[in-house]
Amino acid sequence: MKKLMLKNLQHVITCNDNDEILQNVNILIEGNKIKAISKDIVPDRETEIRNCSNLTAIPGFVNTHHHFYQILFRGIPEVQDKPLYSWLSDSYKFWQHLNEEAVYYSSLLAFTELLRTGCTTTADHHYLFPKDISSKLIDIQFDAATQMGIRFHATRGSMSAGKSKGGLPPDILVQSEKEIIEDSIRVIDKFNDNSEFSMRRVALAPSSQISVTLDLMKESRDLARSKGVMLHTHLGETLDEQKYCLEKYGKRPLEIMEEIGWLGEDVWFAHGIWFNDEEIKKLRNTGISHCPTCNMKLGSGICRTSELLESGVKLSIAVDGSASNDGSNMWEEVRRAYLLNKLKYGSNGMTAYDILKTATRGGAEVLGRKDIGSLETGKAADIVLIDLNEVSYAGSHDPIVSIVNLGNSSMVDTTIVNGKVVVRKGKLVKHDEDKINFMARKISKEMVKKGREDT
Repeated sequence: MKKLMLKNLQHVITCNDNDEILQNVNILIEGNKIKAISKDIVPDRETEIRNCSNLTAIPGFVNTHHHFYQILFRGIPEVQDKPLYSWLSDSYKFWQHLNEEAVYYSSLLAFTELLRTGCTTTADHHYLFPKDISSKLIDIQFDAATQMGIRFHATRGSMSAGKSKGGLPPDILVQSEKEIIEDSIRVIDKFNDNSEFSMRRVALAPSSQISVTLDLMKESRDLARSKGVMLHTHLGETLDEQKYCLEKYGKRPLEIMEEIGWLGEDVWFAHGIWFNDEEIKKLRNTGISHCPTCNMKLGSGICRTSELLESGVKLSIAVDGSASNDGSNMWEEVRRAYLLNKLKYGSNGMTAYDILKTATRGGAEVLGRKDIGSLETGKAADIVLIDLNEVSYAGSHDPIVSIVNLGNSSMVDTTIVNGKVVVRKGKLVKHDEDKINFMARKISKEMVKKGREDT
């Protein structure tokens, strides 16, 4: 079994139960897990030793909400400076040209950005299945994840209520509920692995209350719980969503979720901005993906992060779709989560450490994982190394503040996933970034051109 020792790390920010920050220690990795963290490790002859005397180790970031395909639709002038529903309506004309090759290269590109910015585990909410192309798009994503070596939670998304049924998306982008449930079963049976250190997990994720029926939400709930997988959807993102639900169902969004059994440890929601005090109490043990950049760009609002944590809600940080964020930079999302929290709560808000722990251990808890999210003996070897000796960190006296607030680059030094080095000196170790870049740009231009021709 391969062994790697990270020798004499300047700092190890563990995010363990005791919130320990260790100095000048070694981490021994054996296979895919952390074997020891100590100053006194004596490696054997078979152990690869890396001098890390100038590096700080943190647990890998855990990104709990994304839409990979959107990475090929960034910065389209026609959809800038619009609120969520207008942005979605105008984006669909481009998104309807998605194909299998686009799903593959958008996944590779998203994984590249995430890994280079310290993310070792990511979820993706793929709900777009255009007619006349393969329905096995989740398979393509898993293939890309395996090639890149990232820990991947695919949330099999769905849209069943198109415009003809009062929903927001065009009918060309929705599937029948029979198709959705059948493929959900197939994807779970083929890919989901609930074992310790699993690299592949599946969740079921009807897109939102404006694009699916409540019957599909209920069927997805029953299927997920019978198969032992989690549930995910958008909720509490905008006031428009509230208005839609009140007009159609006579109830607030969370009230609907509560009535159909969509609360608890096996559920997490993206955004979670527009909850009142009573609703926040009901969310205890349910997960929230806080998406600061997207929420700022689309003008959706500010998540009540501190109050959610105080009420026992599981909180994580996520980049959300690249077309509403314009990036998949997980490290930058951590910084913005901190600043947005300070804007809302001032000196009573979360500390830099609170935010860092939310982005690591918090993400693991939201995804229902106990084997990742902290640096401890027996945990998965998902480790990020950061060089805080670069000039932009000079003068800082706290490594955590440095990581969350300082620096003019978000490319980490090293990313280790499941015991394997996948990024070194800010670059992918085994993959051609230039090819990924070229192909993604080519495919993106072709799809956007088609979208413009449709208008």
